[in-house]
Amino acid sequence: MHEPHTTPALVITDLRKTYKNKTEALKGVSFTVPAGDFFALLGPNGAGKTTIIGIITGLVTKTAGAVSVFGHDSDRETELSKTHIGLVGQEININPFEKIIDIVVNQGGYYGIPRSVAIPRAKKLLTDLGLGEKMMHNAMTLSGGMKRRLMIARALVHEPKFLILDEPTAGVDVELRRSMWNYLRSLTDQGLTILLTTHYLEEAEQLAKHVAIIHKGELLVNDSMQNLLAAHEGHRLEDIFLKLTTTATV
Repeated sequence: MHEPHTTPALVITDLRKTYKNKTEALKGVSFTVPAGDFFALLGPNGAGKTTIIGIITGLVTKTAGAVSVFGHDSDRETELSKTHIGLVGQEININPFEKIIDIVVNQGGYYGIPRSVAIPRAKKLLTDLGLGEKMMHNAMTLSGGMKRRLMIARALVHEPKFLILDEPTAGVDVELRRSMWNYLRSLTDQGLTILLTTHYLEEAEQLAKHVAIIHKGELLVNDSMQNLLAAHEGHRLEDIFLKLTTTATV
């Protein structure tokens, strides 16, 4: 699907965000996501994960620092860096009255993809995600988990190199979740880079090659999953996470 890249998918340098009410959401966060990586960005609610994603995707203005996506600076080459990104946000933001196939095809239109290309691509994505039989139905006929899958298809239609998933399996049943992960894993095998935030830490432990743990706007951990687990011998990611984020509050 994608040529192997030596340029990292994402480089974040000393990222800071202070909101108008003086809340410091990010206090100088730096990390790199290698191309082709499955990277987990973890942290308790309010840690700053969604702010980071907002800044990467251009929805939130940063106070200071730098972000580059595949070598494109998000300030100087905003549009170019955005074309590399597919985003599946936390909120289900789908028009319930629109046909499922149209939701995906129309998203391709925003990126200038002609319908003749977008339609077969959308059909393949929806079929791969288990929505093939439903593509002519309205989105309101889908369960919550299927709407999440539809959002993944929509985020992939312009063939981004970097997929950002913000809590993609919230409210999705275990079986659907498992098949969704298998599908995403197959995409990283083809060279797609994935950045994931999730509260299901056992999923992150199984899927991610690298992990960053953020707490109160600061980076506590930035390492490979293997190293992190080895350093806390015999402990699961969930235990490590709780230990780090609870000690950090003291």
